[in-house]
Amino acid sequence: MSGSQRHQIAGLILTRRQHETPQGVELELWLATKEGPCRVFLPAQRYVFLIHQQQLVKAQALWSAVHLTPNEIRPLSLTSFNGLSVSAIYCLNNKMFRQLQDILTTASIPIFEADIKVCDRYLMERFIYGTVSVQGECHWQGHYWHCRAAKISPATVTSKLKQVSLDIECSPLGELYSVGLSYGNTDSDKGSALLDSDCCATVLMIGEHEPCDDINIQWVANEQALLCALEAWFQWHDPDAVIGWAVTNFDLRLLVKRADAHNMPLRLGRDGSALRWLPHRQAPDQGTVILNGRVVLEGIDQLKNAGWMFESFSLEFVSQAMLSAGKLLTNPHNYNHNKGLEIKRQFEQEPVSLARYNLQDCLLVERIFAKAQLTEYAIQRARLTGLALDRRGASVAAFTNLYLPLLHRSGYIAPNIGDIEAQHSPGGFVMDSIPGLYDWVLVLDFKSLYPSIIRSFKIDPMGMIEGLKENEKNAIPGFRGARFSRNKHHLPDILDKLTAARESAKKENNQPFQHAIKIIMNSMYGVLGSAGCRFHDTRLASSITLRGHQIMLETRDFIEQQGEQVVYGDTDSTFVWLKHCTNAIDAQARGKVLEKRINQYWSNKLNLEFQLDCFLEIEFETCFRKFFMPTLRGSETGSKKRYAGLKVTNDGELMLFKGLETVRSDWTELAQDFQKKLYAKVFANEPIDSLVIDTVELLNKGELDQQLIYHKRLGRPLNAYLKNVPPQVRAARLADQINANLGRPLQYQRSGRIAYLITVNGPEPADYRQSCIDYQHYIDKQLKPIAEAILPLLSKNFDDMISDQMRLF
Repeated sequence: MSGSQRHQIAGLILTRRQHETPQGVELELWLATKEGPCRVFLPAQRYVFLIHQQQLVKAQALWSAVHLTPNEIRPLSLTSFNGLSVSAIYCLNNKMFRQLQDILTTASIPIFEADIKVCDRYLMERFIYGTVSVQGECHWQGHYWHCRAAKISPATVTSKLKQVSLDIECSPLGELYSVGLSYGNTDSDKGSALLDSDCCATVLMIGEHEPCDDINIQWVANEQALLCALEAWFQWHDPDAVIGWAVTNFDLRLLVKRADAHNMPLRLGRDGSALRWLPHRQAPDQGTVILNGRVVLEGIDQLKNAGWMFESFSLEFVSQAMLSAGKLLTNPHNYNHNKGLEIKRQFEQEPVSLARYNLQDCLLVERIFAKAQLTEYAIQRARLTGLALDRRGASVAAFTNLYLPLLHRSGYIAPNIGDIEAQHSPGGFVMDSIPGLYDWVLVLDFKSLYPSIIRSFKIDPMGMIEGLKENEKNAIPGFRGARFSRNKHHLPDILDKLTAARESAKKENNQPFQHAIKIIMNSMYGVLGSAGCRFHDTRLASSITLRGHQIMLETRDFIEQQGEQVVYGDTDSTFVWLKHCTNAIDAQARGKVLEKRINQYWSNKLNLEFQLDCFLEIEFETCFRKFFMPTLRGSETGSKKRYAGLKVTNDGELMLFKGLETVRSDWTELAQDFQKKLYAKVFANEPIDSLVIDTVELLNKGELDQQLIYHKRLGRPLNAYLKNVPPQVRAARLADQINANLGRPLQYQRSGRIAYLITVNGPEPADYRQSCIDYQHYIDKQLKPIAEAILPLLSKNFDDMISDQMRLF
């Protein structure tokens, strides 16, 4: 393709950067396109911030006194939310940009929108989200297209990234042993085979050649040769993305460090530039990777972005939970106690085993990405919000990207963070429950309740400013003094478009797109309620949550007027006990009738009372044949956010627990297993005496010892626990004391997840238990609380049930 040209090309933005030049800020975008990677330069941009025009004379005098002059001052036809006109202050370099602001800040002159990066502003103001069309002369440079001074505009293109899963193994001192690279093995249903014929998987390994049939090992002489082989691999395969587990702050960081040790640039960039790792100022152990033309997708961050939650985010824990597969450990005991020494032993004695272990980690990451569709989710999130592919969290930034350009076109600039004093807003509605054991309970859920409230009642930052100007009779009432314009708003329209896009994604069965839209829509309320958002105002957040309270309470009253009994309600869900119901067909019919009547009620109410279209929609989807709502421990008051039930599904009945011990990680396997079996018998109307008595008997005989381990995470360094020292900390301190005595690395000084048991001498680490287990502790603190939650409804008492049996011990 040498010498070829194109005048238009479209693709997905992989990376974005900005560089200063004498002419201003130059923006650099790397795109993944169907025609190959493309590097786009957009020259001569400027830094900009805004000030009130009435402060301009004073500001100019302050700047002149220290001989500073902005590149340009331009009055704008925009106002702040208080109605004052503003001017834009432009600068060619960041130094001047900061100096001008510092002077104004010292003089207490307000500055607006100074925190928005040049590149982000350039893209959002052109409504470019994720994908872009480039017009200009694009020249092929041998490995990528190059385009300068281009015109860019929004585009809709389908993109699929070429990605490599990368993992390194090293000595305890950080010297490289091997680099695993898996490219193309993205089938989440594949088994444990390390290498399939349709993928490219390689381990670059230092050492003498050893025969190996099941994986591809490229043997090299030393560390420098390993780095050179890695460069060659990247040049040949040319991936768009690098994925991994802690890949930014461990693998790539260490590669940079080892390259520096050999005084060589590690040229992994698409343009031949060196890989760089830049530490964050306030967290030196964390940093940012500069890898021109390639995006780095951190597995842990991407899982969290997509809403996945795990007790631990270690690769072993997540892969076992998602794939029922884990690391290849030839000596698990040595690995658990001293990973570094075990890796060193394998490198010296079993290098092929280490290569298999290295490659397995790459494949696990690939399979997690494939199963959770993490790359697809990142692409869809970027297309919806304009966030960079590798950006973690950033719901506030996503809101800003979507809202700010629309706000500007309506004649307003954004307020600053903290302009309005942060105030608490009420949370989601939680109804007092009526505890008990019920037959036939159905659940009615409002679909996307908070987004629906925003759409129905036109809740919007600018809409509130406009609504407060209008006659009270014409505006839509909110809460805490808020009023909203019926016609001037943006957030309801944004949510309308997202809702339509979600329905389209459902029809196309595009799961990542549906999921991305759902998370973004649900984040809109949280953003308005966050003090870290420039549009935060308790009047906005309260107009959403308090309207939700009103809707839930009125819905309960309406249901009970229909002759049904509401036993609980939580945020957007209402639990209805169907008295005299005897079968699933009757429950389904009554649920559908309630669904239709409630939706009609709210549609009529909003039309008659507010003259508004109603976007509230309740759905009946869940039916429990048996349902248990417990009391608070030691009280007759019903609990909240805690229940269990036997759910009716198309495939049969499913036991479901919410907030109870079975789904809480701080309870033992003994407690979780006992609760499942106990509730299964209760829901099946079977006797429970033998289960309780037999469980206690087996416990005291020591036959359940493997189920007695607590697993808890240390939230702080060990030495930070001074007054209150919980059991897990005592166990961790004992573990590290034993580690020190045995000459092993300390495991828990800064953080970690400790496994421990309660013994007659207190908590002890599971790996180093020396004392007898305190079985009475597990009876009193694990079995009894679970039993006592439900036994009174059966007219039974836990102590009485086990008293005769306990006399045997």
